[in-house]
Amino acid sequence: MSDQLKWFKSSYSDSEGGNCVEVAFATAIHVRDSKLASSPQLCLTATAWAVFVSAVRPGA
Repeated sequence: MSDQLKWFKSSYSDSEGGNCVEVAFATAIHVRDSKLASSPQLCLTATAWAVFVSAVRPGA
C-alpha cells in the first residue's frame, strides 16, 4: 500500500538529511521516516493524528 500513497515531507525537515518525517493522508494517516522509506510506518486514525498534532504544536 505504501507505493500507492502520496507522501509529504515535514516543512520542518532540512535538506541536509536531518530528522525527517513524511506523512500520507488516506483512510488513515501514515507516518514514516523519510530517510528509510521502506521501514515500518505508523498508521493512525484521524482522531489520533489530531491529538498528536495538538500535543506537539508549539505552545501546547
